Amino acid sequence: MNYLFDFYQALLTLKQRNYMEMYFIEDYSLGEISELNLVSRQAVYDNIKRTETILESYEQHLHLYDKFKKRTSLIDEMEKTVSTKGDNDDLLKMINQLKELD
Repeated sequence: MNYLFDFYQALLTLKQRNYMEMYFIEDYSLGEISELNLVSRQAVYDNIKRTETILESYEQHLHLYDKFKKRTSLIDEMEKTVSTKGDNDDLLKMINQLKELD
């Protein structure tokens, strides 16, 4: 869920982002979030569950996280192959540039 949040948080409302960040990143409990936002614990829970569903839906349609995992795996394989073959400084530089894009 943290990765999905990283990829799609810009598509969420401010309230959704705040609740998700507090719950998943800052490790607040539902009770703590509800006290800080002056809402019921159930309202926080419902919002987080609804947001999780939204994030999963975004991933099902856009596949950004899946493509990131595949790209990272391929870059790692390329780096291993290039580093074992010898003098490939230019290729290693390009691989590092690809890594920096993610």
